[in-house]
Parts: sequence; structure tokens; C-alpha cells
Amino acid sequence: MKMKFLTMALGACFAMPALAQTNVTLYGILDAGIQVSKLGKDTQTKMVSGIADGSRIGFKGTEDMGGGYKAIFNLEARVEVDTGSNKTGNLSDYQGYALTKGMNFPDFGSAALKGAAAQTLAGVRSALQPKYNVNATSPLILSRGGGPDGGLFDRMAMVGLITPVGAVLAGRMYTPAYEVFNSADAFESGMAGSWGGITGGTGGLLTAGMAIRSNKSVQYRIELPNGFGGSLMYGFKNSGYIGLDKDFMAGNVRYKANGFDVGVGYNRGTNTDGSTGLVTTTVGGSYAFDDFKLFAGYQTMRNENSILLPVFFDAWDLEITPGLRAGGVPAPVIAAWTTIFRTNITKNFKLDANSYSLGMHYKLGNGRIMASYSFQDDRTLSNSDVTQYGLGYNYNMSKRTDVYAVVGYTKNQNDGQYAPGAASASGGFTEFPGESGQVFQFGIRHRF
Repeated sequence: MKMKFLTMALGACFAMPALAQTNVTLYGILDAGIQVSKLGKDTQTKMVSGIADGSRIGFKGTEDMGGGYKAIFNLEARVEVDTGSNKTGNLSDYQGYALTKGMNFPDFGSAALKGAAAQTLAGVRSALQPKYNVNATSPLILSRGGGPDGGLFDRMAMVGLITPVGAVLAGRMYTPAYEVFNSADAFESGMAGSWGGITGGTGGLLTAGMAIRSNKSVQYRIELPNGFGGSLMYGFKNSGYIGLDKDFMAGNVRYKANGFDVGVGYNRGTNTDGSTGLVTTTVGGSYAFDDFKLFAGYQTMRNENSILLPVFFDAWDLEITPGLRAGGVPAPVIAAWTTIFRTNITKNFKLDANSYSLGMHYKLGNGRIMASYSFQDDRTLSNSDVTQYGLGYNYNMSKRTDVYAVVGYTKNQNDGQYAPGAASASGGFTEFPGESGQVFQFGIRHRF
């Protein structure tokens, strides 16, 4: 036994020089601040982690093997500064109404059943909405192999090889369309003015208009000396949006030179039954000159067959139906309500929208002014359009530390409940459909 331990120790010592040839970097961002919001009749004040940038800690490394070949890796973990955890949720305390929109359950001529119908609506909200509108870590999503949020390295987990003709990467990575989307957002996917706060459907976080990252994916990337570049991505089973797609395909073409950072990106998911899932096409970017940087973006989002429908159906069958049976509701009534629920949830979670955003940066002193205007045209029958305005300033105290302040305003129409968000979390919902949302955020960000 002693000889075995000695051999292991000697092996570790002799391995040290080889390990030292690999360049490994520890890095991170810690970002926290205060948000004051008015999303209904009440004003809410709370601490928020990751307003301007999602707080994180990461490891990345390269090994130069010569001849233009390098091995690379990147592991990046979410850190919620306010709690020390790695899970996040909506910023708003209010719930969305997409799960029950249009569900007027019949009373079948009985006062008792009429009361049961009202109880059913309340049961849907209490049993389903707090779980499925907050994040993607519900047991029913996890049981299907999805729900990456909350994983140890849920921001990035990638290993790859750089070659003279491009790079091949594998793991959990940002999607090609999201890279273009982020380059077109004046608030860089953070703070209350971020374009991403209004791209999606009235279901909130669970009808997002973009698969930001994809699990179980391989990607080919190339960057040319003239500034042109591109990427192609393919995701295997349990990739794409919330890690539930049967497969996922995406790509982009970008140009980054002479002040431009522009491109076009495309993401497409396939549901487990083979139907087309979330499809996103994004065009846009930025142009920098003198003290200005201008941003513009346009995105189309389509999802006729939400991958989450089976999750909601199971939730109804496993959580709502047993309660109805225990309450003495007759089986035919339960069957009728089940049909109503399935019909409406299928309609409510369709996504068909076009969105665009315009923005700018202006260098002022040791910081910059940021402004944006974003609009989404909801093409579904609910016609829940939304307009968002954002205005902010961030000041560089040093090369690594800056402070910021931003105000955001969303104007909702019809069933819209969009609330301004942050980098680490969706804004969530206003108290009621059609209400406006107002948010003031200020905080500090430190990079290391």
C-alpha cells in the first residue's frame, strides 16, 4: 500500500512540468445593486445580483501544441452575489396570466361545480405558475433531461481544438443567433434597457424568443483576417431551448472590423415529436466612431409548437387533477376542464413576433451614456405589443471597477406583462396585463 501511494506521488510530481505548459486563467465578474420598481400599485425595492453583467467565476485555458493547433477549454459558473447560490428567477414578485388566459371553465349548472371552476383557476396559478414562470429547474423539466439553469457550470462548459482552418468546440455554449443579438443590444444584455427584456411571448421566461445557450452541442467557428467570420452549431438530444430540443441547428455570419460589429444569425430547434420548435432570425450589430457607438437590431421569433406543452400537460395531470378528484369533482367535468386547459395552453404559448431595437453609447468623462428604444410587434391574436425605453450611465472608477445607474420603462398592450429585467434574470411580470413597468437600478461591477 505504501509503495502504491509513493508511485502515485512520484507520478504527480513528474506530471507537474507538463501541466505547467498549459495556460490556465481564473477570472470572474461580481455585480450587485439595488432595484426600485413600480410594476403595479406597489413599489418594490430589492437587492439584485448581476444587473449589468451576470456574476460569475470561470476557468479558461489553452495549450499551444505548435503548427497552429491549440487545445482550449472554458468552465464558467453562475454566482448570485446576493445569496451565494447559483440559481436565479424573475425579478418581479408577480405572476403571469398566460397559463390561465381565456380559461372560463363552465359550471355545468351546479353552484358547487361553479365554485370548483373558480377553485381550479386558483389552483392552476398556485400550483403551476410559481414553478414554471420563475426558472427552468422544475422537477418535470428536469425529469425530461432539460433545465440547465442551476447547474454548476451552467454559463459555459466547453472544450475544443483551434486549427489553422478554424475551431471545433463541444459542450454548452452561446448560440450563434444570440451572439448577433447581443452585439445589437445597447445595454449588452443587461440592465433595465436590455432588448432581451421584451423579446418573447406573454408567457414570460418560458416563452423566450431566443435560445441563449445550447447543451450537448458541437460548433465550428472561423475568423478571417479581413474581419469576416462565422459559426455553425449542431445540438444533439436535450440541446437548444431549456435543454429539451430533439436537435438544434444554428449559424451566423459576422463582420468585425473598421468600427463595425454586425451580422446575421439563425437558430432552429426541433421538438421531441419532430415538429419545428423555436425559430429565431436575428440581424444587427453596432458601429463605433469618435465618441459614439450606434446599435440596431431586428429579430423574428416563431414557435408554433412549444416544447413546454408536454410539461404543462403533465403538471395538470399530476398536480391539478388529483386535487379535483379529492375534492369530489365528477370525472366528466374533470375531462371537460382538461380539454379546455390543453386547448388554451396550446394557444397561449404560441410565439409569433417581430422585434427591433435602436440604441447608442456616448463617451462622457470617464464613463458613457447608454440609451435604447425597443419595440415588439406581437402577431398572435392577443396583439400584446410592448415598447421599452432605457437610459443609463456607467462610470469607470478603475480598469476593473465601475458603477452604474439606469432607468427602464415598458409600455404593455392587451395581455402584455413585460417588466424591465437585468443581465442575470428576467424582469418577470407587471401585476396585471396591460400595465406599464417602471424600474430604477444602480449598482457596482468588479472584474477580476
